[in-house]
Amino acid sequence: MEPEVAAFLKRILTTIGIVLFWMGMNSTFGIMMGYAYIEERVDLGNIIFYIWLIISFPLMIWYLIKLWKEQEDFDVYDDK
Repeated sequence: MEPEVAAFLKRILTTIGIVLFWMGMNSTFGIMMGYAYIEERVDLGNIIFYIWLIISFPLMIWYLIKLWKEQEDFDVYDDK
């Protein structure tokens, strides 16, 4: 496999892995453990969950933008 293709596929798989991990953690703690739902009153678990959600989403987006801004020089039309 060409090194350029391998680097591109690695970038795609990294993106998919990070997003799936983030979604899995938030759905596990938020939905399955019930921290996303505010029942009778706001608990400490609800506050921690929503702070994590608000902080982790922009950090994930920032990292993914940084990951995809790094341009690879593929030299597709190299006429040497």
